[in-house]
Amino acid sequence: MQLHISRSMRSITISSSSNNGFIDLMKIKVAARHISYRTLFHTILILAFLLPFVFILTAVVTLEGVNKCSSFDCLGRRLGPRLLGRVDDSGRLVKDFYKILNQVKNEEIPDGVKLPASFSHLVSEMKNNQYDARTFAFMLRAMMEKLEREIRESKFSELMNKHFAASSIPKSIHCLSLRLTDEYSSNAHARKQLPSPEFLPLLSDNSYHHFVLSTDNILAASVVVTSTIQSSLKPDNIVFHIITDKKTYAGMHSWFALNPVSPAIVEVKGVHQFDWLTRENVPVLEAVENHNSIRNYYHGNHIAGTNLSDTTPRRFASKLQARSPKYISLLNHLRIYIPELFPNLDKVVFLDDDVVIQRDLSPLWEIDLKGKVNGAVETCKGEDEWVMSKHFKNYFNFSHPLIAKNLDPDECAWAYGMNIFDLRAWRKANIRETYHSWLKENLKSNLTMWKLGTLPPALIAFKGHVHPIDPSWHMLGLGYQNKTNIESLKKAAVIHYNGQAKPWLEIGFEHLRPFWTKYVNYSNDFIRNCHILDSV
Repeated sequence: MQLHISRSMRSITISSSSNNGFIDLMKIKVAARHISYRTLFHTILILAFLLPFVFILTAVVTLEGVNKCSSFDCLGRRLGPRLLGRVDDSGRLVKDFYKILNQVKNEEIPDGVKLPASFSHLVSEMKNNQYDARTFAFMLRAMMEKLEREIRESKFSELMNKHFAASSIPKSIHCLSLRLTDEYSSNAHARKQLPSPEFLPLLSDNSYHHFVLSTDNILAASVVVTSTIQSSLKPDNIVFHIITDKKTYAGMHSWFALNPVSPAIVEVKGVHQFDWLTRENVPVLEAVENHNSIRNYYHGNHIAGTNLSDTTPRRFASKLQARSPKYISLLNHLRIYIPELFPNLDKVVFLDDDVVIQRDLSPLWEIDLKGKVNGAVETCKGEDEWVMSKHFKNYFNFSHPLIAKNLDPDECAWAYGMNIFDLRAWRKANIRETYHSWLKENLKSNLTMWKLGTLPPALIAFKGHVHPIDPSWHMLGLGYQNKTNIESLKKAAVIHYNGQAKPWLEIGFEHLRPFWTKYVNYSNDFIRNCHILDSV
């Protein structure tokens, strides 16, 4: 701060130093003809009184960054509110509002509160009714809670609709089955023997690569077979054994009779055509299918007894998935009887009907299982929570004493859907008996040991009989998550649409569906007449 008095005594200037030199804070011009020493003395006295005050204000503003100002106007805007006593009190208002929000957070919302339909309506009502801050906080809380309830209810409704969509049969696929069944009764070519008599010995020839597929979905079966053959380096060395139920047998037979996949060989058999599948051999499974409480659990009201306020949408989705009717289907349990259904085979690859084969699977037969029965991909070593981070604790109720006593919650789970089975080693183990005994225990406990279908009893039955194979052989989760890594998907040998979003359903993920649909023959008359192209 500097004071300059001109030599002529006509002006007095007060300056403040800055980065750019000096800034004139105050300049007083004095008329030369009328000035007197007395006047000058009084002026200097007044300035001497003001200078300390101006110095203090300047120091404060400088500390706040006023030295960046390039004009007296900038300094005035900074000093003006302080000189006039005007300070920004927005911080205090925010603190007061926080205090009010905390007060109304735990209080009951007054009865009869009429909530605005939107935020703009709330602002309008505030203006018209002159709401105080407390009333506004109550209105805001009530609106937020109402919105949360509506979103939650909408999410649960969406999950229920997805569950019903996943459990139902699309009209187009039902049409395909009916038309092919009708063709079986009217067209001799649709009834021709599969395979031809000259190829029957190959059905038990262990020099061939044998695949087993159990399904009642004709379209899905065609994709599995077609993708396997097109991806194979030796399609003439492939034998497919397709098992279906009695109602689908005629349609399934018609499809593969009218659409041969040579040079590969396809056998289609219904469960009714296996002499081994008797009530004596599968008593537990008959009980599973026919037990009233079990059927009510899988086919009944899926909302009854569920407190939606105490569960999360994700947990609810898992419970719905566990109640899929397919889990009490005999076709879904048939995989545990493969050694008995194919007594002459030594090794097979089992495939689910919701997979697509993208690579030659011949090397699977060369994997040394080291005396184990089941070559499978482990599902406990990935990052995603839905598919590849599964341990026994994800499938079993460890509060049940039998489960807690016999199983380790941190043991790694493995995947069904693409498995290489050594049937010779299997026949030496008691896997089927273990499977049956644990199914009986779960039935006795009213399904309190586990809920989810065929995998939990298989995890127990195959315990100690699983050989881990490279994860690139089997990529899972395409029916659960739409954020699947596309590059990893393209490299996988088998991609698995396990989950609700099957590629033949409208709820399937659009960007993942083309990997499946490219193996559908849309030029086929049955496919076109049932409008399968339009429906998917």
